[in-house]
Amino acid sequence: MTRRHPLRTILGITTTISLLCGAATFGPALPASALHGDARIKPIESNLSAKSWAGVKAGSGASTADLAIDQDEQTAWIAGATPSRQWLTLDLGGTYDNVRKVRVVFPDAGAVYQYVIESSADGAGWRVIADHSANHRPGRGSVDLFTQPGTRYVRVRITGASPGATVGISELGVYNYLREELVLGSDASWVDNDVAEGRSYWVNPLEEDRGAGPHLLDVLKDRGFEYTRLRIFNEPRSEDTGDPLATPYQGPERSAEVAKWVKARNMGLGVDFHYADSWADPSKQPKPRAWAQLEFDDLTKAVYDYTYAYVERLIEQGTTPDKVAVGNEIANGFMFGSEAALAGVTSPPYFRDQPGIYQSKPGGGLLWNYWRSTDPDQRRLYDEAWDRFTTLSAAGIRAVRDVSAAHDKDIKVETHVITSGIEGKTLEFWNQYLTRIKAKGVDTDVIAHSYYPQWHGSPEYYESVVNAVAAAHPTYEIEVAETSYPASGGNGTPLPNSPYPRTVQGQADALQRVFQIVNDIPDNRGLGVLAWEPARWESLFRAVPGMTRTYEPNASIDVFSKSHASHVVEDTVYSAARVGGEIALPDSVRVLTTADGSTTPASVVWDAVPDGGTGAAGRLTIRGSTAFGPVTAVVDVVGAYVALHCDRTITGRYSGQLTVTRGVTCLDRATVSGPVSVRAGASLQVNDAVIRGPVNAEGAGTVVVCDTEVLGPVSVSGTSSVTFGNPRLGCARNTIIGRLAVTGTQRWNVIAGNEINGPLSCGGNAAPPVNNGFTNAVTGPKSGQCGTL
Repeated sequence: MTRRHPLRTILGITTTISLLCGAATFGPALPASALHGDARIKPIESNLSAKSWAGVKAGSGASTADLAIDQDEQTAWIAGATPSRQWLTLDLGGTYDNVRKVRVVFPDAGAVYQYVIESSADGAGWRVIADHSANHRPGRGSVDLFTQPGTRYVRVRITGASPGATVGISELGVYNYLREELVLGSDASWVDNDVAEGRSYWVNPLEEDRGAGPHLLDVLKDRGFEYTRLRIFNEPRSEDTGDPLATPYQGPERSAEVAKWVKARNMGLGVDFHYADSWADPSKQPKPRAWAQLEFDDLTKAVYDYTYAYVERLIEQGTTPDKVAVGNEIANGFMFGSEAALAGVTSPPYFRDQPGIYQSKPGGGLLWNYWRSTDPDQRRLYDEAWDRFTTLSAAGIRAVRDVSAAHDKDIKVETHVITSGIEGKTLEFWNQYLTRIKAKGVDTDVIAHSYYPQWHGSPEYYESVVNAVAAAHPTYEIEVAETSYPASGGNGTPLPNSPYPRTVQGQADALQRVFQIVNDIPDNRGLGVLAWEPARWESLFRAVPGMTRTYEPNASIDVFSKSHASHVVEDTVYSAARVGGEIALPDSVRVLTTADGSTTPASVVWDAVPDGGTGAAGRLTIRGSTAFGPVTAVVDVVGAYVALHCDRTITGRYSGQLTVTRGVTCLDRATVSGPVSVRAGASLQVNDAVIRGPVNAEGAGTVVVCDTEVLGPVSVSGTSSVTFGNPRLGCARNTIIGRLAVTGTQRWNVIAGNEINGPLSCGGNAAPPVNNGFTNAVTGPKSGQCGTL
């Protein structure tokens, strides 16, 4: 049902990740693990109709179409009067392989809506998700489950509605779930320090069975991490002095050894070249000391040779990386040189303190301070800096491509930056970068960003930037190469720009929000999410009290294994009841198994209806439970079911023939002594009346007859909507002395529970009339489409 991710194919990973604690509507409860703290983790569910890139179009052309996806059930798209154009299409902005649920809510609580829900990849060929065209029960909508990979469009066609209903849609939601092929992992480069320092990591260090451990990578894999990225410092040095470190952590030698640890655990491997001897990030990108005084052409060659040689070393030792990042957070360029004086770069300290070495020759730093400048000299310097930077970057990319080809390996290339809070800067980076490296004959595969809310903005802002980049450059995969969130500190106060408290639960929620952002990128282009140093920075672990150098995971770590849905439940049931009436709820709901797309019924145990629950108009919410999670019944209690709005009401006695020529005429406890005729376009609603003569309607809008005695034949033809009795909606049975003939009805057509002293015939109706389970007592023959009524 879903394509296997290339990484997993390479690694031979075919086992579905096991899911969830018993929250929400996605899967059965699993035993709680003995981890530190508490975190209630649900599988990720995302309403794509709420995304800024989703759009909606109405067949009627109504300007109110957007009201159907404004996340407010009190507003609605109103379809208009043309029956043949009553449809609404939601464009998700791209295809999705793991949308599984659609929710439709209609405007009127006390109405019956008949409709068909369809999906499409291209807006041309359509497949039915759910067919409610024969629905006869009142209620505001439905939740339907489906599996159709490649869905971009979801359309609701309204095929009928009970008389008087407002034809339109209040809300249309389509729900996306975490794809199995989305890679969840971490940058765990500090694992070489952990081993050297004798740190022990256990899943449950205080239990008799401590579970996975003591190696950090064993714990990570056990908790659902499937990928590890390793940073590479050229010659590890002190960030303060620039002197070589006594222990070259994360240098080429140690990282090559860690790569063996990663591959031995059947995890994906990424390599992140910093092209520096110490930390490289947006504010500091020092050249390696060995390259600092090279002429630019020699520097370019050094980048190529070093990258080729190191990737080849990994290949030859049996640890081929799945992905290589050419630089780390290079939004301001990398391998800064003499241009740093113009950019004002002073970090790290040794770069500032030894300018004769590190700033002696040009490097790959960008001059953003000249962006948008109109000064010709500044524009020239801006462009020259971009050319140098992309020349160096292209050398690294070319090296990865060449060594991959030489060894017949498929290694992806990643370009990793941060998003900028300056409007348009991130888009400018990618426009400049991708245009220039392609002009130099190379290209990247993956566009990657870091995300830390304190520096990169709210989740909503970050999502908008990432999707703007994705829309501008639709041929690339998108990854969050670094993210994290603390579980403590600040008395639990959220970090700047974040809604999540600094607690174990807040940590879980913050990480899941990033998973969701990447998973929701259109066309399934989200590649994965990596937590940065999960045991060291804003850690997912805590030191175990009383146990030296021993660490255990927070409960939040389970987001890596419990964010996928194994099951999706029809979690909301809509119905309506009259004041003082009974509430009927289904014995079961549908449950979809994501592994194979099958749906089966699941029994529901409902809470008791509150005493007097239908005593007054309003809304009841009744909770239910299934083996797969909770469900909710939304019951609208109405004084009366929806009926036509009367332009003219006749009560008491009416002498002679009644002719309805326009609008809606209502007979309410009236007696008409002559025939009744309804002309084209006009409508008639009759309740608790007596008509002493024939009834004829040709080309009428709507004809509704309830609890009425008609002394004469009835003929209705070419009408939009017909109702003769419908106890489901409180329209009591009629007695007709004579023939009842209904032909050419275009939409709604109910003939239910009547006593007909004569023949009943129907033909040429767009859909055969229904009796909704209330058989008509007919003394004459039943024929045509009414043969089974």
